[in-house]
Amino acid sequence: MAETQEDRSILAEVDQYGVGTITLNRPHRLNAFTAKMLQNWAAALRDMGTDPAVKVIVIVGAGRAFCTGADTAQVAQRGEATLMEAKTFMMNSVHSIARALRDIDKPVIAALNGLARAGGVDMALLCDIRLAAESANFSESYVNLGMISGGGGAYLLPPLVGTAKTFELLWGGEVISAAEAERIGLVSRVYPDAEFAAEIAAYARRLAAQPPAAVQFYKRAVRQAPGQTLEAHLDAVSSHLAILRSTPEHKERIQALAARKPK
Repeated sequence: MAETQEDRSILAEVDQYGVGTITLNRPHRLNAFTAKMLQNWAAALRDMGTDPAVKVIVIVGAGRAFCTGADTAQVAQRGEATLMEAKTFMMNSVHSIARALRDIDKPVIAALNGLARAGGVDMALLCDIRLAAESANFSESYVNLGMISGGGGAYLLPPLVGTAKTFELLWGGEVISAAEAERIGLVSRVYPDAEFAAEIAAYARRLAAQPPAAVQFYKRAVRQAPGQTLEAHLDAVSSHLAILRSTPEHKERIQALAARKPK
């Protein structure tokens, strides 16, 4: 059977440095997602999450957008759905990305190359780090259509920007610039457009060069901390440290450090 455009809605590749790149590839629709695209996206995340050759995952959009949420043309084609059908669609499609990202121990970077709207912002929030191009802009625009965030925005925004700013973004539905997104903590860094691709590649490769077990245990420790007491956290990291001391990367780096120190 011939490959269709929807079959190529997600492109996945892994470079020699261990950086896996997932490209949202519907630029003609500003990378708005369809059910098929979400299925392909979740599959790519699962594959990279379990591939030992992949150390870091980067998600980026083709063309001038990162992602603009659900494709409204497809939503209109589906017509009226029952309440249960609508809920089931969300759980089996949109939420499949959240579940796939939840299960990945590796760093996941949202490379925000262009505009992001509604579900596109939510997808970026599900990633560990958000890096933006200077011309990128963002809007949690659900409210403008009489809707609310379906991909976790109301859950993920408060720890990043605070409760009041979360309400401002969700209730206002306004567009904010990359500079403003960096100021409020929505993104970590902003790069000039001309340097964006090179900076993302360099950033991802630096992370990929770090000891993978230590990176993975850090991700677990940070993600699990909000639901733990300090004692539970300390108990968990003591176990992580015991395991890390047995890894080749730790032993090699300790030996290299000892060799450099004056005797």
